[in-house]
Amino acid sequence: MANLAEVMMSIAHNGQQFSVSQVARYTPEEFRVAIQALMGEGHDGLAYALGDAGLALHPESEDILAITSLLAVVREDWPQAIDLLKQLIDMQGTLATVFSHSMLIRALRCNLDLAEAFEACGLALSLYPNHPELLKEYDALASALGLGAVTR
Repeated sequence: MANLAEVMMSIAHNGQQFSVSQVARYTPEEFRVAIQALMGEGHDGLAYALGDAGLALHPESEDILAITSLLAVVREDWPQAIDLLKQLIDMQGTLATVFSHSMLIRALRCNLDLAEAFEACGLALSLYPNHPELLKEYDALASALGLGAVTR
């Protein structure tokens, strides 16, 4: 059986119309691996299409939420990135990584939601209180919001 990235390349090469049913048998992990491979080979459009299909088929999958949130960041689709990262962090709860929190804070900042980014940073710091990147981000957001020195 061909891997999912090869299937996508074949569909594109043959000029076929892509449909979700063509990839429905693949697991969320196979979607993630294929999307990473396609992005690594410069086939961004195919990766985005596969990400959309993955979300349609596996909307509750951590693998799919993680990779599609990264795709949204790459595309600078801040509202989608925020939505997907919030879903991922909610799903993972206290096990959400610093990276996931940092990406949410970044997406919120890029979407000019500074107050929400500040709030998200405070939540991240409650889980990772001494993380240097989060501390720096917290101070920068406090300054941008005109809050001056804020007690954590």
